[in-house]
Amino acid sequence: MSVESAGQGPWPGPEQGPGPGPGSEPGSEPGSLCPEHGQALRWFCCSERRPVCAACAGLGGRCRGHRIRRAEERAEELRNKIVDQCERLQLQSATITKYVADILPGKNQRAVSTASAARELVIQRLGLVRSLCESEEQRLLEQVHGEEERAHQSILTQRVHWAEALQKLDTIRTSLVDMLTHLDDLQLIVSQARVKTQPEAEGILDPKESEKLNFNEKCTRSPLLTQLWATAVLGSLSGTEDVRINERTVSPFLQLSDDQRTLTFNAKKSKTCADGPERFDHWPNALATTSFQAGLHAWTVNVENSCAYKVGVALGQLPRKGSGSDSRLGYNAFSWVFSRYDQEFRFSHDGQHEPLALLRCPAQLGVLLDLQAQELLFYEAGSGTVLHTHHASFPGPLFPVFAVADQTISIVR
Repeated sequence: MSVESAGQGPWPGPEQGPGPGPGSEPGSEPGSLCPEHGQALRWFCCSERRPVCAACAGLGGRCRGHRIRRAEERAEELRNKIVDQCERLQLQSATITKYVADILPGKNQRAVSTASAARELVIQRLGLVRSLCESEEQRLLEQVHGEEERAHQSILTQRVHWAEALQKLDTIRTSLVDMLTHLDDLQLIVSQARVKTQPEAEGILDPKESEKLNFNEKCTRSPLLTQLWATAVLGSLSGTEDVRINERTVSPFLQLSDDQRTLTFNAKKSKTCADGPERFDHWPNALATTSFQAGLHAWTVNVENSCAYKVGVALGQLPRKGSGSDSRLGYNAFSWVFSRYDQEFRFSHDGQHEPLALLRCPAQLGVLLDLQAQELLFYEAGSGTVLHTHHASFPGPLFPVFAVADQTISIVR
């Protein structure tokens, strides 16, 4: 019988009416009889939320007109809720256990590994200019160590937190299981107020990703270190790579010199330039003949005669055809460029443009590509002043790339 109300459905029969006094029914337990009628509490009043006897639920009883259910049905419903709750707690415990066992150790290992790589990078760069920056080396190493310790402590804190959460969940689950095991129907109904232990109410949430558990690589970035390192590297590389321009990629709006180092803009499209799959057919772009996959590389471009140019790097899969952004340098995910238009300078990648405030127009623009550190650096070749630094995860070999829409630019020998 699911739900009954006064005047409806089957009701307690005469055999369930008033009987002998307390203790007269076989199997009755203390407190299991109605204090008013002395009958067994075999019904449950949904309105008053308490067990009642047949007389209470009858036509003359205090619960007349209330929603009445059998006590065993109400107890079964509560048991099902407790079982569901136990299953949810078990699933949550499994999730946390997996997080502590699988995710946190990996976090710790990655933090240590990343810290080690960052430390090696700092030592390598400072080794080139050690006589000028001993104090900078010590400061940065301490900063890396501090960040490693912070990440490690965050992970340890997470371990403690989730260990306490697991213990709390286990205590809740044990209490619920104890209720299922030791309470009879009436006791279960009477103590139903205790059955409200949702994990959210206890403040326990599932583990989530947090940046606090990751090593912050930015701690190794120092303007002083970058400037000193760039100066030393450029000196050791004697200035530039032997970079030449691939004639098959040159836009028909550009003219390439015989030595494959100079690009000159021509507003009129060349009719003698044979088209091909490698050639840019709209934007005044060109790629170098050689790509770089690893190591340290630098080249210099003379830009003093042009007020509209782009210099940088691009992936080989950079589209070559059409007037859309796909083949426009700096407007797609395939290119990273330093650009000038009149007196405006900026760094562009994937349609994101970062304005650069320069005190003067560089006559020679240097490009330094460090593929080990995944860093692209632009500098003024005459003074060695760093103009912009970009950190990225480059997805493949990079070609030097060029564009000019005013006068001439040339790769310096």
